[in-house]
Amino acid sequence: MPLSDRPDGAPKRTVVFGAGAVGCYFGAKLAEAGTPVTLIGRAAHMDAIRRDGLLFDSGGVQHRVRMDTDTRPEPIRDADIVLFCVKTRDTQAAARQIAPLLRPGAVVVSLQNGVDNVERMRGAGVDALGAVVYVAAAMTGLGHLRHSGRGDLVVGEYGRRPEDRTPTQASTTAPSARAVAIARLFEAAGVPCRAEADVRAALWDKLVLNCAYNAISALGRARYGALIDDADVRALMRETIDECVAVARADGVPLAGTDAHYDAAVRLGETMRAATSSMEQDLSNGRLTEIDSLNGYVVKRGATLGVATPANRTLATLVRLLERRISA
Repeated sequence: MPLSDRPDGAPKRTVVFGAGAVGCYFGAKLAEAGTPVTLIGRAAHMDAIRRDGLLFDSGGVQHRVRMDTDTRPEPIRDADIVLFCVKTRDTQAAARQIAPLLRPGAVVVSLQNGVDNVERMRGAGVDALGAVVYVAAAMTGLGHLRHSGRGDLVVGEYGRRPEDRTPTQASTTAPSARAVAIARLFEAAGVPCRAEADVRAALWDKLVLNCAYNAISALGRARYGALIDDADVRALMRETIDECVAVARADGVPLAGTDAHYDAAVRLGETMRAATSSMEQDLSNGRLTEIDSLNGYVVKRGATLGVATPANRTLATLVRLLERRISA
């Protein structure tokens, strides 16, 4: 069934699979615009949201958003759209879990960090759209979402889809029909969302920012504003960015130069001075991080392509050292 219609004309049913901060934010925005949304996540958060609604805290203003919740994947069977928001380390296992539940025509959108999630989901039988997520949000209590900056998306195909036998829209300058439909749905909910023909370059753009901020924020237990206020930290961020750009270009991804990405990183820090990275939140809450899909991925890919990545390697090594204390 195409995303564009349901026989009864009803709004598209959306399931957020892995309803942490990112999933709750975008799920809430869709729900407020009239889309039926079901959150699937940890029992403690789901119980609180089912009882009281999601406490949405943004700009010092709080309100509650009512959504259905579950801890099981069963609601996916009737979903038109699945927002796939699990941690990157769980991508393949979670994709295998939902693959047999997807209805014909359902669209899965990967709202995750990293650049290779769609590729790994395809290996597990799920042909997802890629998405680049720009939002600063955290779950600060049970059923309590705090939003501290941005809230926009880029969606598109990840190169050519497996079933393509001839060049299609995904390999031209036109976004695919399903990417356009998802972008329109979010735009109607007040979420800026750009549809791209091929989302890979945009994913790398986001990866560069994540590599510049996430590990340093986590290791220093610091907000973004403190990072860009320190000249030595800015120098480290620039070295990290330079390595990322070199790896991406060696991998055939056409990225802008280091200067452009560094300037974008500084602007991000200025607009999100109060934010901390998701990696900092993970470590502070005793959870393993996504380091292997961020700086660790750059190191691994760089080694394959013959590109040295000492700054990224150091950051990844130090984060993994902290992770050992969590898993010990």
